[in-house]
Amino acid sequence: MKILLHPATAKWYDRRDSVIIEFCVADSKDVQVNFDKTKCGFSCLRGTDDVKHENEIDLFEAIDENESKHKRTDRSVLCYLRKAQPGKAWPRLTKEKAKLTWLSVDFNNWKDWEDDSDEEIGNFDQFSDMMNNMGGEDDLPDLDSADDESADSDDESKCVLPFITAQIQL
Repeated sequence: MKILLHPATAKWYDRRDSVIIEFCVADSKDVQVNFDKTKCGFSCLRGTDDVKHENEIDLFEAIDENESKHKRTDRSVLCYLRKAQPGKAWPRLTKEKAKLTWLSVDFNNWKDWEDDSDEEIGNFDQFSDMMNNMGGEDDLPDLDSADDESADSDDESKCVLPFITAQIQL
């Protein structure tokens, strides 16, 4: 069997202490995420047809690779990259200004956090606890039955990032 290689479609957004990337791959298996000080590597097989996805990102700024985490769900792989310099905005995810066809800004979760009060600032420990407390796929709610008027029923690669983000904004 021949394995095809494609970059995974991804969305990202910036927060005060972190950058969140969601790789939108349904039924992923053999997921590997590598965090380096200035790079993020991602690879997996899509379960339905064994398409191999592989992405390598030269990041805009440095991250704390030891405090960065990832979590796999049925629809995507969510990566939390802890900024090495919290409080510094990232105008883009990549070091180079080149437009990558597989990467887009997640405007649904984008927030101009530079004007936030201290009360509104997300806490890494809360996010970390939420990521650790999330069980396997069986523990997640059935998002397919949720009422979402803006959902595109033709989009099979929907991501669950809005659901997860809503949980961490306590």
